[in-house]
Order: sequence, then C-alpha cells, then structure tokens
Amino acid sequence: MFARAAFSSAFRPFSRPHSLPLRPNDFKIPSSLHVRLLSSETRSAIDKAIASAPVVLFMKGTPETPQCGFSRASIQILGLQGVDPKKFVAFNVLEDLELRQGIKEYSDWPTIPQLYLDKEFVGGCDILMSMHQNGELAKLLEEKRVLVAVD
Repeated sequence: MFARAAFSSAFRPFSRPHSLPLRPNDFKIPSSLHVRLLSSETRSAIDKAIASAPVVLFMKGTPETPQCGFSRASIQILGLQGVDPKKFVAFNVLEDLELRQGIKEYSDWPTIPQLYLDKEFVGGCDILMSMHQNGELAKLLEEKRVLVAVD
C-alpha cells in the first residue's frame, strides 16, 4: 500500500494538465526511494569496491578497452593527470547489471562513468572534464597523494 502511494505521488506530474512548462525535476523520483531500491548486498559490494583503492572508477568496459566515449575520456583524463596505477582500480559495470543500476542509485548520479577519490564521489565525465580544464582535478589528486611520484 505504501509503495503504491509513494509511486503514484512520484509520478503525479504525468497526470497533471500541461499548462506550465515541465522541468527535469518534475519527473525525478525522491532520493529516499532510491535508497530503498538498492539491496543491502549491492550496497555492501559497492562500499567494498569504493574502499578497495584511493581512486575508483566505475566505467563501461575496462581501462584497456573502454566501451563508451565518456569512459574513454575519463581514463584519458586520469592518465594525463598522472594517477598512479597502483592506487587506481576500475570496475566494469557492463559485467554486472545489478552494479550498473546500483552505482547510479548509490551516488544519486544518473550516468556512468563515476569517479570516487578516497571513498568520496567526485562526479562523472562532464565533472572530470571541467575539473581537468580548470585545474581543480590536478590540485585534488595532488592533495589525495594519488599521482605517480616524480623522481
């Protein structure tokens, strides 16, 4: 009964007359529902994955063979920045449908790839690109001490 009421109110904008322009947030399911849809097993597995290295990228494909342009761009940015491969791990969301959907719910971010630094969500490819271009990413990676050491 609760689920029906929650979902009917979440999708109410679909049944309203369209006298006003619709905004993207008119169709967004509240975050509290996302948490409830994410199984405890998947949440635990994602927690463990994020804790497995200082730099964690959830992507489509692998660093060697990215399966989408955004994943490829994210890998290239991390390479250009000089991220230490020993401090980096990537997870291929195409290998596990539950992970692919679960990571979106976990971070409340709708797209993949997703980057985490020291267990904190940074963002997707668009955020990485912007931070790379304005120098914020270089500073953050240096602060987190995840770059290849210069001799």
